[in-house]
Amino acid sequence: MEFKRSNIFDVVIIEPKVRGDNRGYFVETFRADKLEEFLDYQISFCQDNESKSSKGVLRGLHYQLPPFAQTKLVRVIQGRVLDVAVDIRKNSPTFGQYAAVELSAENKKQMLVPRGFAHGFIVLEEDTIFAYKVDNYYSPECDRGIAFDDENLNIDWILKKEELNLSLKDTKQPKLHETGDLFEYGINYYE
Repeated sequence: MEFKRSNIFDVVIIEPKVRGDNRGYFVETFRADKLEEFLDYQISFCQDNESKSSKGVLRGLHYQLPPFAQTKLVRVIQGRVLDVAVDIRKNSPTFGQYAAVELSAENKKQMLVPRGFAHGFIVLEEDTIFAYKVDNYYSPECDRGIAFDDENLNIDWILKKEELNLSLKDTKQPKLHETGDLFEYGINYYE
């Protein structure tokens, strides 16, 4: 596995090594010891989630507040997405900036989205299966979101707005500057 920092230091792109032959392939998709060595802190994933979506589905931008803040390790099993993490830590040097990477069944890349970031993705192929690990359970009381089309974030979602398919919840999220539900830069949310 190869770990790389994205344009935002805390967001990590993981490129697994794929070993293949005429029978198929083998890939190691998660190694806690290697990830923790790279990050220099521990993450204890407690839940795996999976979604299937059609082309144009946009999910996000979502996050959970403490004490149920989540780290996500995301990947695509089938199909292709553009995955996005937005820094929502007040006073961070990268506050309001985003990291984006194409995740696909073909490239097998993964993205680690740490606590303090909003997360979303746009589906670029039909019947895409998206999987992710989280290190904290879902909490409806702590569930929050930011508008996917916040012009101050200026996220290029690749597809045209009329091609997008969003949940009602995701069409009503506040813009980043309209919410007070943010994280504070410099606080360790892993203790």
